[in-house]
Parts: sequence; structure tokens; C-alpha cells
Amino acid sequence: MKTYLNVFETAIAPQSLFSAWDAFRKGKSRKRDVMAFEYKLEQNIFALHHELRMKTYRHGGYADFYINDPKRRHIHKASVRDRVLHHAVYSALNPIFEETFIYDSYSCRVGKGTHRGIDRLRTFMRRVSRNNHFPCFALKCDISQFFASVDHAILVSLIERRVPDADMLWLIREIIGSFAPGIPLGNLTSQLFANIYLNELDQFVKHGLKIPFCLRYTDDFVVINRSLAALEAWLPHIRQFLTEHLKLELHPRKIIFRKYHQGTDFLGYVQLPHHRMLRTKTRRRIVKRIASGVSHQALQSYLGMLSHANGFKLSEALKNVWWLSHSET
Repeated sequence: MKTYLNVFETAIAPQSLFSAWDAFRKGKSRKRDVMAFEYKLEQNIFALHHELRMKTYRHGGYADFYINDPKRRHIHKASVRDRVLHHAVYSALNPIFEETFIYDSYSCRVGKGTHRGIDRLRTFMRRVSRNNHFPCFALKCDISQFFASVDHAILVSLIERRVPDADMLWLIREIIGSFAPGIPLGNLTSQLFANIYLNELDQFVKHGLKIPFCLRYTDDFVVINRSLAALEAWLPHIRQFLTEHLKLELHPRKIIFRKYHQGTDFLGYVQLPHHRMLRTKTRRRIVKRIASGVSHQALQSYLGMLSHANGFKLSEALKNVWWLSHSET
């Protein structure tokens, strides 16, 4: 396995921190805490660099809040200083680990994302079923409380295998140790750490169990095969691997076997042999929000979601609902 040294020096260099600032501030330049940091930008960046160089840096605490996306999620937000550092660490580590990830890992990667993921699911199901001429089954699973369950020691050991840089590992431990249990939803680094952690599962499924048709988005994954018996046989091996190697558990109520014609629910869409539609809960939520009077930009975003499904009639209906909600006050 290829290893990388001197990653720390690259990550904490002033030019890396200034580049991280440029990446971080996009879309946030009018926020009060961001403007306060920018007011003394050079002083703040060089102070951060000095603390990292001298290893006196300590990660600060988090502000927490909830969002509905669509389910209720507990988000933790670090300070501007710490989030700039997260961007620098992400930029240093991501290229090192990106090449180790399987093709069909779709979360938080350039050129991937939800729409690529659902298109790939459709491709897999058509390929396995030979365009619906043969049986096709999907096993859909969800890892229970994934972000809160990530084991710090395991995560550090996975990073250390490829980055045996003592200084970088000190910094990674400082970031990971700033939150417990698990890793926080809200850190940019958490997205990369999640992919590093679950890449172990991807490799086991792909190469250990030799399953060709599998894809994952964060803690949701789907395995597809022509044989239901094969999926049922693989499930205990997957569960055992997660428990023994990653200290994770499958959500007991989210282990779902589906026939192709029943529809497979993944990433907010339901894939069927001849069409794709939005998940019922997603559709209802969108209609409710548009009726409450969202902006034209938000409407276009929702119409964009529908463009990836067979949703012409619903798109027209949403346009009418939006027009009615804005025609009179």
C-alpha cells in the first residue's frame, strides 16, 4: 500500500490555509462570524499556522442546532477558525484516499452525488434483470446511528495505514477528539472520515464477498442480485463484518428486500422497471412547502429534483400551487 509522509507540512502551510479560507467563505461571506474573521484575516491565518506549527492548537467547541432534511438531524458547527482548518485538512487528505474508494461510493465525492447514485442503481437493475427479462432483487440497508457510532481508535488506525505521518496524526486526533461520541454532522472532515471508515465495508462487499452490483451513499447501501437466496445469505456476513471490524450495527427496521417491480427506495427516489418516482414522503413535503410560499429559486430547485424522475404531471401541479400561493396575499 502506498503511504504518504509530510502531509502535515502541506496542510498547515500558510498558502494552504489561505486557500482553505477561499474555499470555506464561498456562500458565507455575509455571515457575522465570517466577516469578523476576515476583518483580521492575515493575523488570524498566521496565528492559526503558528499554533499548528508549535502544536499548541486546540480545537474549540461546537454550536448545535437541528435541521429537517427531511428527517430531523442534529448539526454541530465549529468556529470559523476550526472550519478553515477542516478545509485545509480535507484538501490534504482527500486526494490520498479518493483513489482507494470504489467507483460506486456516491457521497461527498466530485462527480458523484445523489443523482449519479440513482442513475447507477437503474443501470445495475437493468443489467441484472437483462431489461426485466430475468428476476432481480435488491437488499437495501441503513447503518444505525452511523455518525454517532464511529469509533475514534478505528478511524485513526485506518488513516494511519496510509498516512503514517506522526504530526498529521496528532492533528487528526485533535479534530476527531473534539467531539464525542462519534463524529459530528457539520464538519467537512466528517464527510471524508465517513467515506474512509465505510470504505472498509465497500471493499469487503466488493472483494471479500465478491458482489459486483452494490452501491453506497454515506450509511445507506444497496446490493442487487438475480437471486433472493444469495442476498439473504450475504446479509449475515455483512452484519458480522460491521460489528466485528467497525463496531457498527444495521438498523433493524431498515433491512429491506425488494423485487424489482415493487420499487427500490434509495436517495429519495423509488426505482421501478420502467420509471422512477419521488418517494411519497418527499412528494408530500415538497407540495406542503411550495403551498406555504417558497421563493422562485426554491421552486426551481424542487423542479430540478423532479427532472430526475417521471414527474411531468407533478411538476405542472407544483407550478400551479406556487402560482396560487403567490398570486394573492
